[in-house]
Amino acid sequence: MDHEEQQENGIRRQAKALLSGAGSKAQAGVRRAHGFLSGRPRWEQAVLVGLWSFAALLVALLVYLMILVPLTPGIDDLKQVSSARPSVMLSSDGKELGSFEQGLQERVKLSQVSPHVVTALIATEDHRFYDHHGVDFTRIAGALLASLKGDAQGGSTITQQLARNMFPQEIGRARSINRKLKELITAIKIENTYSKTEILEAYLNTVPFLYNARGIEMAARTYFSKPAARLDVLEAATLVGMLKGTYYYNPVTNPERSLGRRNVVLGQMLKRGAFDEARFKALAKRPLRLRFERQLDRSGRDDHFTAFVRKWLLEWADENDYNLELDGLRVETTLDADLQQAALRSVERQAGALQAVADVEWSSPSLFNSSSTGTYTSMRAGVKPFDYYWRSHAAQLDAFVRESGEYRRAVEGGEAPTAALKRLKGDRDFLRTLKEAKSRLEAGFVAMDPLTGEVKAWVGSRDFARDQYDHVAQAARQPGSTFKPIVYGAALENGMSPEQTYVDTVMEFDMGNGKVWRPTDMSGTSGRQITMREGLVHSKNTITAQVMQDVGLPSVIKLARNLGIRQSKLASVPSLALGTSPVTLLEMVSSYSTIAARGEYRKPVFVRRITDRDGKVIADFATAAPERALSQASSETLIDILRGVVNRGTGTAVRYRFGVTGDVAGKTGTTQNNADGWFILMHPNLVAGAWVGFNDNRVTMRSNYWGQGGHNAILLVGDFFKTALDEGKIDKNALFPGGRKPEPVHPRAEPEEEFIDGDELNEGVPADEAIEDPVPADEAIEVETVPEEEIAPPPPMPMPVPTPDF
Repeated sequence: MDHEEQQENGIRRQAKALLSGAGSKAQAGVRRAHGFLSGRPRWEQAVLVGLWSFAALLVALLVYLMILVPLTPGIDDLKQVSSARPSVMLSSDGKELGSFEQGLQERVKLSQVSPHVVTALIATEDHRFYDHHGVDFTRIAGALLASLKGDAQGGSTITQQLARNMFPQEIGRARSINRKLKELITAIKIENTYSKTEILEAYLNTVPFLYNARGIEMAARTYFSKPAARLDVLEAATLVGMLKGTYYYNPVTNPERSLGRRNVVLGQMLKRGAFDEARFKALAKRPLRLRFERQLDRSGRDDHFTAFVRKWLLEWADENDYNLELDGLRVETTLDADLQQAALRSVERQAGALQAVADVEWSSPSLFNSSSTGTYTSMRAGVKPFDYYWRSHAAQLDAFVRESGEYRRAVEGGEAPTAALKRLKGDRDFLRTLKEAKSRLEAGFVAMDPLTGEVKAWVGSRDFARDQYDHVAQAARQPGSTFKPIVYGAALENGMSPEQTYVDTVMEFDMGNGKVWRPTDMSGTSGRQITMREGLVHSKNTITAQVMQDVGLPSVIKLARNLGIRQSKLASVPSLALGTSPVTLLEMVSSYSTIAARGEYRKPVFVRRITDRDGKVIADFATAAPERALSQASSETLIDILRGVVNRGTGTAVRYRFGVTGDVAGKTGTTQNNADGWFILMHPNLVAGAWVGFNDNRVTMRSNYWGQGGHNAILLVGDFFKTALDEGKIDKNALFPGGRKPEPVHPRAEPEEEFIDGDELNEGVPADEAIEDPVPADEAIEVETVPEEEIAPPPPMPMPVPTPDF
């Protein structure tokens, strides 16, 4: 029994005691009344009985109200709501990750709010606001009458709604007469304490608007990117319309509903004389025109994982009628704090070193020898990072300028396009900021428990403060050869043997409309017969394309969906076999987790359970029953093939560079022109994957050595797994079915034989399938402008990515 039920039962007992004390007197009264009525006409008796019954009900109601008054918030409570407590997010081991402070609430005076908001609010929610004293009995009677006719309506005033916003615990959420009466009494107390202006001001500053925006000021900034004082009549009507149901009328996710509700508000404003019929018709025809921009958490504690969970929680709270800023909920996430720290260190260390490599590669045409050994020549003094790139890609730089927000705003403001381009290219600060944004190498990393689906580590970029764009769940990039195991898994499901052979030769595939696809490999072709197993181990495009042709696109796409690629669109074209359809890192790691779990799919889990402030579990997200996506036999065979990738194929750096032991299997991936580097590694207890690239995929790694997933993304995963194994976070002795513990590996700088991923030179892949639309520079990254004289000169001899100390 919760607090509200206990309180309500106590009220009933007090009322029963008061009324039973008058029981004998009531019985005597009944006897006297019977004597008084005897001998009178029947109609007169009926009228008198009715009047007495009504009077008795009024007395009982008054007694009940007298009992409720001391149980509702008092004057001191109205002035300081002391029961408010923010909800917190916790890691799986109880460490606080973030909280839902009212940091996204900025209180403003009523004079700082657009008059259109006040007009729309009063016209829609409470048009007799200035005439009543907290409760509109006329409206209550009308709402009851309408409800009896089947048209359910609310009768709450703005003051009553404020009472609920201020005291969600004291008044409660139950649909009962007890809750309604407590709300009514509190509203009357508020009216006797505050002026009408103060009530409107308090209401507009406390009402929630989704996306952690609380109050009209943050709502205006979130949905229209402007302060509340500058909201026009349409924007005001949109926000006031949300108050009927913020989730249902959310203009971001439900624009049609929001538009309809906005026009209802405009209709109410017309009815109350805010404007005439002609003005109403003109306004009702206009679109929403949102400028949605989610406001950053001001606590400074968010990262990509907590930001993702925060967004999900806000939607959950709205659907389940909870206030995360006030209700003091404890949200237990699946994140492992130690593994998260290992992931952060890995991304910072390895991606930072890769950035240095990229800077050197593009600094001068004479600096880099693009052989497979990745060696460098000497650097001239004073050469700036990416200097050669910008001089050799002048047309691309012009395109980047034209895509910038500054250029668009200049042209929209009336400046000639040619003049705007010339002016911005002459602006040293603007150009430096743009170049830094475009040439900043980014990375994403995520790790999951394959047996539960729980996310254990999540790093969405190298620096959340600098780049909030999430490369785990938000960025869709071509997966390259990491998609190939799905093709081979479909083949195994169709009864094909891993020892089936194909000729290693370039073949042409008809794509229709006169287009021909000719997949090739950087390592060339041998003309030999190669097994499916070796084709996947050495990532041969020529073999994979033939396997895809035999299996058929429908089977591959179906398996991809079953394994975990459930959000991104998969193009039904032959080049899909080589990973040309963009997907998210989370989807790919989820798919590999399904393979590692012997073919059982589990939806990624981010939150385990939610408890209230008293520790009572109010939501439990225990792992649901898994779905069979791939047969156990096929998954075990596929794992065995992918062991070969790590032991003797494109993923050997995990063992020779980082000394990762144990039964592991994985796959590298590289896309056209080295735009994307991928690596995903499976262990019986943990599956982890990384992506490396630039936010704009028109900027790439220059060399065919460091541009490969087996030489960039693999460094992040290898570094992470080494830490996880050394710290005992995963079992070194755990085995997949049919596996055995490999011999100890002694780390060394280079392997005896190096394999290059086969994703380059995929001739015939249409540009619109091979390249994702770039993210505009001003939306993808926020960078801090650094004066030129403060930029440290590059080292005289660039070094390869450092091997961690062992």
